[in-house]
Amino acid sequence: MATITISDALSREELRTLSKPSNWRGLLMLTGDFALVAIAFALSIISVWLIPVSIALLAGRQLAFAIVMHDCAHKSLFRTGWMNEVVGKWIGGAAIDAPFLAYRDYHLKHHKYAGTPDDPDHVLVEGYPVTKDSLRRKFLRDFTGQTFMKELAFSWKGATFAGKLPFLVFQAVMIAALWLAGAVWAISLWWAARIFVFPAIMRLRNIGEHGVALDRYDPEPRRNTHTTKANWLERLTVAPNHVHYHLEHHIFAAVPPYHLPRLHRTLASRGYFDGFDCVSPGYGTVIRKAVRAA
Repeated sequence: MATITISDALSREELRTLSKPSNWRGLLMLTGDFALVAIAFALSIISVWLIPVSIALLAGRQLAFAIVMHDCAHKSLFRTGWMNEVVGKWIGGAAIDAPFLAYRDYHLKHHKYAGTPDDPDHVLVEGYPVTKDSLRRKFLRDFTGQTFMKELAFSWKGATFAGKLPFLVFQAVMIAALWLAGAVWAISLWWAARIFVFPAIMRLRNIGEHGVALDRYDPEPRRNTHTTKANWLERLTVAPNHVHYHLEHHIFAAVPPYHLPRLHRTLASRGYFDGFDCVSPGYGTVIRKAVRAA
């Protein structure tokens, strides 16, 4: 059976419709992320027994804000250009202490060179699949804060006040909001999530996007990139803002995140993924694919 091409599976009119960003859809997604941050903090205030849940939710929203920065870098979250610039810098990048403009330059190279040796993201998934012991050690470094400390040293090397201002403002606003709620201590949960959980979520994200791809050095997107279907719990924690539809994003980077589920359903219904092991049913499957025999 002949392989279905993208032009076979999707018409130009359908692509034009799917590629239209919307200010209100972007704001709705961003509002949902902030709402879950508020809920996470509220749970910890209600009961100390819910603190682990709060930390897991906060780590998931930290990834969500990273994806906000990512989508703004592609100018796809909002229709209005300046909204992508402002939100990408002062919310998305600020939340995780990442410089928006530098990230955009780097990430666009990833898209330009995906499937080639020049892809700068190869270092993130080099060697996969790995042995079970190797994967265990990687996640152990994440959950014990070692990965964060390494990233922190890199982040602050040569830092300037102007470069760190979005991050400092974001932290100040959170602390002020928690102070008004009478729970300024809860900012420690944000940092517990950032230090001990977020690095592991980021690693799992990277594995799911390219680590378990069929061939990272093949220009065919269905071979160098991978999509993971996520259940509701995974979407709350490790797959926010439709980030798990990564193959679809690589095929059409201009498609806004809130249109990716529709794009996936359309391509799947027309057989575009048939014959390629490029879609996993969940992150449990991703972890199993990431492990090879010793």
